[in-house]
Formats: sequence, structure tokens, C-alpha cells
Amino acid sequence: MASHCFFHPLIFLALALVCDVFSESAEHNSHKRMRREWVWNNLHIRENLNVTLPHHVGKIKSTIQNPNAKYVLEGEGAGTLFRVNDHTGDVAVNERLDREKKAMYQLKALIIDRNNNRQLEPPSTFHIVVLDDNDNAPVFEQKVFNGSVAEMSPLGTSVTKGTAVDADDPTIHGHADVFYKVIQGNQYFRIDKFGTIYTAAPDMDREQNSTYTIVVEAMDGKGLRSEESGTATVLIRLIDINDNFPTFRRDSFTFEVPENIRLGGKVGSLEVDDIDEPQNRHTKYSFVQGPYQDTFEIEPNPQTNEGIIRPKKPLDFEKISTYRFTVEATDADINYSYSRTKGSKSLASVTIKVIDVDEPPVFAQPSYRFAVKEESVSKKSIGCVSATDPDKAKREIRYSVLRSKYFEISSRGCIFATKLLDREEYAWHNITVAANEVGQNNIVVPNLETHVPVYIKVDDINDNAPEFAEPYDPRVCENAAQGKVIIQISAVDKDEMSPGLKFKYSLVSEDSNFTLVDNHDNTVNVTVKYGHFNRELVKTHYLPIIISDNGSPQQSSTSTLSIRICKCDEEGNVILCDEAMKQVGVTIQALMAIFVCIITVIVIMLLIAWRKRHKKDLNVLKKNVEEIHEQLVAYDEEGGGEMDTNSYDVSVLTSARQKGMMSPRMTMEPMPCTYSQVQKVPEHGLSGTGEMGIMIEMKKDDADNDGGLLPFDTLHIYGYEGAESIAESLSSLGSGSSDSDLDYDFLNDWGPRFKMLAELYGLEPNEDLAY
Repeated sequence: MASHCFFHPLIFLALALVCDVFSESAEHNSHKRMRREWVWNNLHIRENLNVTLPHHVGKIKSTIQNPNAKYVLEGEGAGTLFRVNDHTGDVAVNERLDREKKAMYQLKALIIDRNNNRQLEPPSTFHIVVLDDNDNAPVFEQKVFNGSVAEMSPLGTSVTKGTAVDADDPTIHGHADVFYKVIQGNQYFRIDKFGTIYTAAPDMDREQNSTYTIVVEAMDGKGLRSEESGTATVLIRLIDINDNFPTFRRDSFTFEVPENIRLGGKVGSLEVDDIDEPQNRHTKYSFVQGPYQDTFEIEPNPQTNEGIIRPKKPLDFEKISTYRFTVEATDADINYSYSRTKGSKSLASVTIKVIDVDEPPVFAQPSYRFAVKEESVSKKSIGCVSATDPDKAKREIRYSVLRSKYFEISSRGCIFATKLLDREEYAWHNITVAANEVGQNNIVVPNLETHVPVYIKVDDINDNAPEFAEPYDPRVCENAAQGKVIIQISAVDKDEMSPGLKFKYSLVSEDSNFTLVDNHDNTVNVTVKYGHFNRELVKTHYLPIIISDNGSPQQSSTSTLSIRICKCDEEGNVILCDEAMKQVGVTIQALMAIFVCIITVIVIMLLIAWRKRHKKDLNVLKKNVEEIHEQLVAYDEEGGGEMDTNSYDVSVLTSARQKGMMSPRMTMEPMPCTYSQVQKVPEHGLSGTGEMGIMIEMKKDDADNDGGLLPFDTLHIYGYEGAESIAESLSSLGSGSSDSDLDYDFLNDWGPRFKMLAELYGLEPNEDLAY
């Protein structure tokens, strides 16, 4: 470092000390390694070199001076594609390189100590660049391209674009240039250096040739071309334009149509030919000759391009049987500048024959309107309709009114009312009149009926009296002063209220504490005439008011206004006022309905009562068997109440019990029933006859032979015999006399429910029973 300390003489003395210090410091630190740097040139190699391998690429070198230094390569292709001389740093390639596969390789250079493999310098990255050689032909990205252009397009119209790609380096002049040419179909199309295809012929017609197939080729500046991908096919379609006129398929058309065809119905179709595509067929049809342009119209069908003839007016064979006219087919949207048949028109003659059919009657008017006064005489004609047979037969017409109970029609078509009409019920009547043709033998021809609406207005007459417009509920204070307005009333009239209608109000009697003040607008004010009412005497005043109109004839009615007298304070505020009694009105129809309902209910009740009385005896026989069994078996336990004698003769049971009380119930052996030996009294044959008698005998026999029952003379039986019964107990306990000593005449005083019981117990004491 001392050798570097040479400066200008002027500063030599100033820096001498510093140089000495640095020299000493350098000598003291002479053992430290100085920083070195990698030294080499950029490495490049051309692709596809025709040289002996391995081929020298370049050299890597470091400024370090160490005999043990060793050069090493790492990275892409190190050790295989690229090798380095570990002593000299020369780099060589073992294979020929292709730039189109890989244009650059990134490697890392290292210098290490051979003895201990320690790095002597930090590693350094470098690149080996492969230089391009113009060795690739351009190729098309796809084998087939599609394009389209409108027919009749001018020369040089752009069609489509087909490009090829050269894999060589585009940064080197001339290496990636592509040149195109059309090798098939060049008489119709051409291609520029950018791959854009243009038309080479004008006015190409789609109707002659709709598609074209051309082949284009791509090559580079050296003339290299690819055998496989150097050519491409281009399919070009001509787009149709509207450049052709339609033409009729025939010179004349004939159609037949019935005269009753509906308006807008199809008469026939006119066929035309248009060689343009359907979206460009806009045929228009028009009448050229003939006076019937207002009778028919021709409607184009957008799907088939046909012209459909439709009638705009009704056809009548009797008036015109044949129509003849000439029509023209043209296209208003055609492009005349490209049309080869400019100004061409197609004409055809059309004949339409009308077929006669039997038509229904035709009314003289599409509708009728008549007016009639309400409540007029029903025999007077309201109005007449008229219909005729349009055919040559001119059949007779028969009229009828459909679904109406108010009107009828005569054979001449005159309408009459079947009942008096009320405008207040229906102001208008809309009816339908039917007309039919009458054939032979006065029989209506079927399926030949025509309807016409008839509107009948019922004109008003003054036949209704005016009445209150609403139910009023006026109140007045008992201390009201004279002239106090109580309420304003108005009237309505069910008749037609014309602008000149006037109502007149008046009181039935002027002898009241109220008066009426006319407001001259069809309303009046009810006011206090004298003032001061006595609410204790009369709480409600009834004010009859006569309302009259000015019609002809004049109508009037009397309506009563109920005015309540109320107790008020000094300021006129109501303190106490009784509620007004609601006036309920019932119509005659409602009264009749109520009366019919009442009669019906009465008749039903009488029938039910008669049926019960008629089946009184049958109901006894229809008793439930279990209920009869219970009454017979348990009779001695129930104490013989009054209601227990409806089904059998209690006297017979009582007599039988007195005769043989001990034997049947003291043994379990079967014995003949004691009760079955009893003969019934002939004159009292209310029980024991018929099926009921047989059943009673069977139940008595079962009860007598049932050994499981308790004896009659037990306390248990006595407790259930009814202590409150007038007949007292039937048990022997506490009985001091027989039943024959008792008087049962009091049963006759108990009414019809005890009639049977009274007859059973009311036997004469001298009558003997036969056993």
C-alpha cells in the first residue's frame, strides 16, 4: 500500500503521516484475502451447428490465483448438455441445440478448493444464448378456415383471415417473415401478406354458386414451406340478399267458395316461386284489374310466401256468382342495384266461383229499439221486426221470442207485452227475437235460425206518489221557542224525476204545534208553531204530512213524522229523551208466507196426534221383552205402584197370591204354575188376551217356579213396596185386611192416566172368580 502514496507536492507533507499509518496498518493485516471477481465474456452458440462435438462455447474465469482452484457448473444441462474444464474453465456443448425448443439456458458457475471442497468465491449465474438460424417454415394454426361474404359484393371485399406462424426468431430480419398465395380458387379470391382474403371477382351470385373452397399456401423469405402444415383450406359461403323477384307458378287460378263463408275465411292460395332464401322473401300481392278489390284481400303467408285470398265482405250468390280479377306479385324490399331482373313483375288471373247455399233469414236491421209506456194495454203492438229469406226460394219466416216472460211476437214480427210493464221494476227489456224459415208442410227448416237483439224502453208515467227520502228521527226540546227549526225533510219519487219535478208539502191538520216552511228546493223545514211542550203529557208527537208532486195525474201520499219531546238544559242540549219506537213494516207477501207456515205446522201436529192415538194399543204390545220380564218378576218387590198396572191384570195376580202363597216358593221342584189356573174376568178383558196374555202367563210361571227368590213375607221385600202408596203394602206383614176390603174408587178421580188401574181394582165385591 506504501507504493500508492504519491500525491501533489503541495499536500505531500499533510498526507505523509496518513500514508505512514496506512502502511503500518497494511503490514499488520497482510494475512487477510483481498476481494476477487469472476471474469468471462457473454456466451453464445448458434443452433444446429454442423461441427465436431463437443464444441467449445466459451470460458469462465476468476481473478483468484489459487493452484487448488476447481471450476464447477450447476443448472440447466450442467454435466450432460454442457461441461466445463475444472482447471481452465472452458465450457463446451455436447449436442446440437435447437432454439425453437429452448432459446436460453441458465447456469451457475462455482470455484471451490480441490482439497476441502470449500467455495473460494461466491457462485455467479450466467446464461448461454442460442442464436437463431432461419431453419423453420411457417405453419397454419388450423387446417380449415371459414368465411362468408354477401353475394353480389364488389371486387376487393374482405372475406376472412387465415394466418400462419413461423417459429424462427422474429427479432432477426427476414427470419419470421411469412408470404401467402392462393393456389386453388385464385380466380375468385386473393390473399395479402397479412393473410386477409378478398374477393377477386365481382357480383358473385348465390343462386348460381352458394359456396367456394380455396386453398392458400404460406412460405418464409427463404422460400421454405411445410409439406404438412404449409397449406390451409378456406370454406367461403355467399350470404343471400333479396335480389330476385317472385313469379307465379301458374298464369291463372280458379277457386270455388260457398256464399256463407265467414269474413276473413280462406278462399284459396296463390303460389309463387322466389329463389331467395326464406328470410329474404317479402312478396306483396296487389289487384291490377277488376272491380272487386274491396270485396277480397290477399294476405301473404310469411312461412310459405303464398298469397291467401280472404273475403272482406259477405258473398251473395244471388247478387254475384263469379268474381274475376288480375293480381300482381312483387317485392318492395328488393335491392334493385343487385337485381338481375330489375323491374320484373309477375301477373296472374284469378277466378272465384260462389256456390249457392241455403242461408238463414236476414233481418232488415242488425238491431231494433222500441219504446212503450208502462202499464199500457198489452194488446197494443210495441214494434215490429222484419226478416226475409235471402235465397231464391223465399220461404215464409216464423218469429219467436227467446227466454222472455214479458213479451210475445206475432207471425208478422210484431211484439206485444204479455203483462203490464212497470218501469220501476225494469226500465229496459233486452230480448232476442229468432227468425226461422218454414218449409213444406209448415215445418221449420232446421239449422236455419237467425237472432236479432231488440231493446225495449219502458217510458215512465206518473203512477207513484212521493214519500220521505229517508226515515227521519226528529227531536225537539220541550222548552223550544216559537219558530225553532226542528228538521229539514225531503222526498223522493220512484217515478222518473225530471228536472221540472216539484214537491208540495202540507199538514193534514193545522191544529198542531208544528208548521212547515217551504225552502223552494223540494225540501221543507219543520218548525215550532207556538212553542213550549209538556213532556209529561205527550212524549212523542205524530205529525202527518201530505206530499204531492206536479205530475199528470197528480200523485200524493201521507207520511207520518214522529217527533220526540226531549228534556233539555238552558242551552238546548238534550238531557233526557225516550227512544223512538221502530216502525216495522211487513209486506203482504211476508204475511202470506207466515200464514202458510202456521197452517202447515198445525196440520203436521194434528197428524202426529192422530198417529199417536191410533197406535196407543199397539205401543203396549211393542214393549221391550226385558222390560216386561222385569215388571213381572220383580212385581212383588216394587210394591204395586200405580204405574205398574198398564201391562197386566193386577187383580188376578193378587187373587192368585192369596190362594197359594206357600207351595210354589218353598220348593225347587217343577210344579204347575198356580197363576195359570186362574180364569180372567170376561167383562174386563183388557189384559191377558192374545200374544200379551201368553207372555204374561209365561213370565208368571217362571217367577213362581224360581226357588232362588226371597219369600213374600220378608222384611227385605216389605222395605221396597213403597211406603207412600195409597194401596199400601201387598205383603202379609202389617196387613190386617184383604185387598177386597179396600176401596179403589178414588182412582177414578186421578185422571185418564189411572183409568186402566181404576178399572182393574174397581170390581164388584160380589163377583166371584172361577178357578
